[in-house]
Amino acid sequence: MLNEIKTVQDTADELYSANQLETALDAMAYSINKDLSASDLLVLCVLNGGIITAGKLLPRLIFPLTLDSINASRYQNKTSGGSIEWLLEPKTPLTGRTILLIDDILDEGITLAAIKAYCLDHGAAQVYTAVLLDKSIGKVKPITADYVGLPVENRYIFGYGLDYKGYLRNAPGIYACKDL
Repeated sequence: MLNEIKTVQDTADELYSANQLETALDAMAYSINKDLSASDLLVLCVLNGGIITAGKLLPRLIFPLTLDSINASRYQNKTSGGSIEWLLEPKTPLTGRTILLIDDILDEGITLAAIKAYCLDHGAAQVYTAVLLDKSIGKVKPITADYVGLPVENRYIFGYGLDYKGYLRNAPGIYACKDL
């Protein structure tokens, strides 16, 4: 497995550098600060992919907020999605709260739409979404992100929280696999 991971890493195309991603995070934070600073915000980090985006975005938000996490996965360390598996529900009550979901990517939108519905079903007053990347997949998605860092082409990508078979989330940019 490690040989495959190393090959993918060594042959990938860099789509966005760390500097480009940090600039996008600055712009996202500016908009979130402007729009949500007066709310009693609960940030839900969508694990595992959203951990880097949330970790880099939170210090840029200049107002009081609370943090929890949620984990619903369609991929389970594979390269294609299946049914949603709920791995972790937030411990913080959602009733009456303004929620900001932070995730790595809006791909097909199925998981993020399900998480948003979960929050509303559990009494959230409003639910906003922030994603580092919005993938162009050529079809209508069930959800549109409120805050987007950068667009990305329809390729299998990894880095900055996005994985390849559970690996490479720690890559210091956004990379696309050569062939899958």
